[in-house]
Amino acid sequence: MRLLLTSDTHLPERAKELPAELLHEVELADVVVHAGDWVDTATLDLLEARARRLIGVHGNNDGPDLRARLPETARAELDGVRLGVVHETGPAAGRERRCAERFPDLDVLVFGHSHIPWDTTAPGGLRLLNPGSPTDRRRRPHCTCMTAEVRDGELTGAELHRLPPRRRPAPRRRGPSHPTAGAPFEPPGGEQQS
Repeated sequence: MRLLLTSDTHLPERAKELPAELLHEVELADVVVHAGDWVDTATLDLLEARARRLIGVHGNNDGPDLRARLPETARAELDGVRLGVVHETGPAAGRERRCAERFPDLDVLVFGHSHIPWDTTAPGGLRLLNPGSPTDRRRRPHCTCMTAEVRDGELTGAELHRLPPRRRPAPRRRGPSHPTAGAPFEPPGGEQQS
């Protein structure tokens, strides 16, 4: 079973749309996991329509419409792996201990909020995964998402994927309505250049 893990899409604040590479991974995944901060309901609608199965939670930037449709914490059993999803887990210092105490019945916890990829295992075996953000790299060099496989009761092959940089819109050029548009350049001294 192939998983796609994502979080902190923040549309349309951080990007106008999800990266094409992420949408391609949605098509390949058996389960898509989103750890909150969707910001707009259109992204939830899109992933609900395209994903074979979607497991998601709301984040701290999600308003009442998303909170009405998504829980704060989600749990699912995937081929024997007990998976949980939350948005926030608190500061990095002590995260493994806190999460192991809060979620003793899980094998894997997917979280977001920081936009910083994370892959550790707490004492007792709880695997903590943060896929970063596909639209807002913050203090990281790349926007990211994560894939993993679930097979025979184990999560294997967790892989962080670097997404291509967002393309910035081309600078606006002066249109024909500008008074100098189309006029030849005349440098000081009167010589005309084209």
